[in-house]
Amino acid sequence: MPAKVTWETVRELALALPDVEEATSWGAPAFKRKGKMFTCRPTHKSAEPDSLVVLLDFMERDLLLRVAPETYYLKPHYQNYPCVLVRLGNIRKTALRELLVDSHDYVKHKRKR
Repeated sequence: MPAKVTWETVRELALALPDVEEATSWGAPAFKRKGKMFTCRPTHKSAEPDSLVVLLDFMERDLLLRVAPETYYLKPHYQNYPCVLVRLGNIRKTALRELLVDSHDYVKHKRKR
């Protein structure tokens, strides 16, 4: 059985990406690429315990929600934001690594409003 994914796993994978620093966002632990948050612990009370917020585009989010609803979910508070909630207990480390890389790239290439 694969090792359980924890916040320490998130930290290890996030800090392995280029230009990433550990910070806070909305008062919660977060990881930012050049000052732009790409993942953090959720602060809204609707999120399940042991979850992660990961920024990514709406199309990718919708695909993840469709193919793996046991791992990825959304609450109304997060609906209008380009992000998905991840149940850390249900994701494999390799899938989390891919997701964080995608999120890092999304933030890197996101256009300013």
